[in-house]
Amino acid sequence: MLLVAALLLLQDPLPKESKLALEETWEKIDPARWYLPRKRWGQGNNGVIPENVRVEKGVLVCEAHGDQYDGAAVGIEDHKARVGGVIVSKQFFASGRFEVSIRIGSASPQPGGPADPKRPIGAVPAIWTYAFRGGTPELLSELDFPEFGKGGVFEKGLYNAYCQAQEQTSTFDVSAVIDGKFHTLVTDWRTTLLPGEGLTDAMTVERDGFWWIKDDRKKGLPLKRMGPDHYKVCQGLKALHWIDGVKVGETTEAVPCMAAQLTLGVWLPGWGGPAPWKTSTVSFGKVRVWQFNDPGDVRGVLTDDLKDNFQK
Repeated sequence: MLLVAALLLLQDPLPKESKLALEETWEKIDPARWYLPRKRWGQGNNGVIPENVRVEKGVLVCEAHGDQYDGAAVGIEDHKARVGGVIVSKQFFASGRFEVSIRIGSASPQPGGPADPKRPIGAVPAIWTYAFRGGTPELLSELDFPEFGKGGVFEKGLYNAYCQAQEQTSTFDVSAVIDGKFHTLVTDWRTTLLPGEGLTDAMTVERDGFWWIKDDRKKGLPLKRMGPDHYKVCQGLKALHWIDGVKVGETTEAVPCMAAQLTLGVWLPGWGGPAPWKTSTVSFGKVRVWQFNDPGDVRGVLTDDLKDNFQK
């Protein structure tokens, strides 16, 4: 029985139909693949800036400026403290495998760094997919895998999912990552098509190559029209999560189906808690993304890059 349980925890093999869509080894930041936002980022912090993202010896480094930072870089309204940095893929991804190598902080103390270099309390390192569009319906696609450091606790990661007005928060054990060394995080995102029972042509409207229920009683989920008065609903199915090949959990509620951009980085929201240090870093090694092209994938609806919203 113990052997069976161990086998169930091991990472699933790639589906035969997977196609490698991105492989990044960080020789440089290629603007055809990535962009660096200068943007407000939630509450209790002073945004994220391009100056805090760089490549060093084949590693992407995202720098966080804590409450004691007194250097030259500034965020919103020239504030120095609580400023992070993120990088966003130009490509939009739907169902697939997302494999990211990450190191939080460092294994040994650094000048001006956190007292515990492996736990940069107050900072929130994160890996996630995200895309948004306002209007009716308001459309949101986000998977977090994960966000670290809520309330200064790094051993529990937030594997959140958002699909329009639906949301699901799951907390899984990520203590294996909190040692100042590189670890490989993998998430498999799956989508499906479900029967659109009772839907008729009179109830739907076409937009962006998909159909939508006029009264939005499916919370804005896109539909595929299979024939007269015959529809199927595009639906996120699940997201499976592994660390170094060992399963840590899965998400089955509020999983999106619309393609979104991959984001890597660090920020300092108020809910991360105080950050009593000057600087810390989150480092990313190899990044690979395979696309599964599941039947419920929705591409071409969410298409906009994030917009900068404050000046240097």
